[in-house]
Amino acid sequence: MSAALIGLLSDSHGQVARARRAVEVLSGRGASLLLHVGDIGGEPVLEVLAGSGCRVVFGNCDDEVLLARQAERLGIPVDHPVGKLELAGRRLVYSHGHLPHLLDAALREGVDYAIHGHTHALRDERIGATRVINPGALHRAPRYTVALLDVALDRLEVIDLEAAG
Repeated sequence: MSAALIGLLSDSHGQVARARRAVEVLSGRGASLLLHVGDIGGEPVLEVLAGSGCRVVFGNCDDEVLLARQAERLGIPVDHPVGKLELAGRRLVYSHGHLPHLLDAALREGVDYAIHGHTHALRDERIGATRVINPGALHRAPRYTVALLDVALDRLEVIDLEAAG
């Protein structure tokens, strides 16, 4: 597994089966790190994420206090409201997206990647020096998608969970 290969998922809203499928697909394709960027939806989804190498931020629909306690008990790192990582020489910032000033700050910093959820809509665009990515959603979306980001190669693969083999 490449340390530069990251699985991105968002907006599971308690959909345990889809979250489990997302973890299976992303891990099966070599992601060594998963980032769930909010609206987790409860402890059952956290249980699915436990042991998968996942880090989380919370969304506007999450009970931050309750989920933080549960995540700590399950050994899941919480980076709420914003996470920052450096991998393969690239800087990543991730948050749910419901606090726009966090994305604005990342854009001002000129980080390599700003990753968010919240809108339930796929996004992959460059704003200045920053590639802004939303992996889509696992609930209330026309397609249930996740994404695999290779930061070393600057390559993004969007994966439709229903079509993933």
